[in-house]
Order: sequence, then C-alpha cells, then structure tokens
Amino acid sequence: METAAPRVRIQTQDFDVSVETAALRDGDLGVGAVASFVGTVRERGHPAAGEPVSAMQLEHYPGMTEKAIEAMIDAASARFDIRGARVVHRVGRLLPGEQIVLVAVTSAHRGQAFEACEFIMDYLKTHAPFWKKETTPSGERWVDARVADDEALARWGIEASNAAGGR
Repeated sequence: METAAPRVRIQTQDFDVSVETAALRDGDLGVGAVASFVGTVRERGHPAAGEPVSAMQLEHYPGMTEKAIEAMIDAASARFDIRGARVVHRVGRLLPGEQIVLVAVTSAHRGQAFEACEFIMDYLKTHAPFWKKETTPSGERWVDARVADDEALARWGIEASNAAGGR
C-alpha cells in the first residue's frame, strides 16, 4: 500500500528521517516494520584515494534519475513483500557529515523490510545516474564506480560492470 507522497525525490535541501518515515507509513496499519538507510558524506573519500574530503558535489540527470530509481523500487516491490518505499537523494555541494541519501521501506515483517532496503541501496549505487566529485587538498576529482558496489548487486542476481576492473 503506497502513500500519496512521492516515492522518489531529488533535492538540494536536507531531509528529516523521522518526517520521511512517518509519511511513508502514514495511514497504513499493515506496516509492522520500517527499515531505513541514511548515507552521509565521509571526511575521507574512497579508501584508494585516502585524502581528506572538504566537499562533495553530486550531479544528476533530471527526469532520468527519478525514472531509474522508480524502476529500482518497482524491482524491490516485485521481489520482496513490501508495502511502500521511498528514496530521497540530495544533489549539489555537500560537506562531510551531511546526509546524502535516504532509503526507507515498509513491510509487514522486518526481514522483508531489511532485505528490500539493502537491495534498493545496492541497486542505487550501481544504476542511478549520479556523478560525484570530491574536493581534496590535491584538487577536485570525479569518483569512479567501485568493484565492491558491482559485487554487492551481483549477490541479488543482477549484473553490473560499472567499475574499472569489472567485467
């Protein structure tokens, strides 16, 4: 059972996890579990780089990004017994410690909610059209896809070869 609020939002402003999860489950008395994931900007970029990050710039392709994430939620709904899902993803300039993404899922039972939340996040990391640029003492650099993200999605039986060194 889906709420009237949009399932996907791309925005520059921060989000409130409590407000988002309350809106997701609003009026649905069949919800027995809410699982959520919040990603934040780390003070250090990807481990291979190792430099401190002073800012991260996230860009996306409007329209295409929302459509891709909607398809991910549809895939999770087909695979897991969930009642609703929401993804809020920020774009623009973000600083270490700031929230980037929220994935929230409701279900009658916790197992399905946890699995669907993880599935959507794994899918999001490899298939959503976002581009990240980190600002470090050495300058700015685009963040490449990681083999570990492709491997995380593969455990769900979905192939991705976004990272260098991938297929």
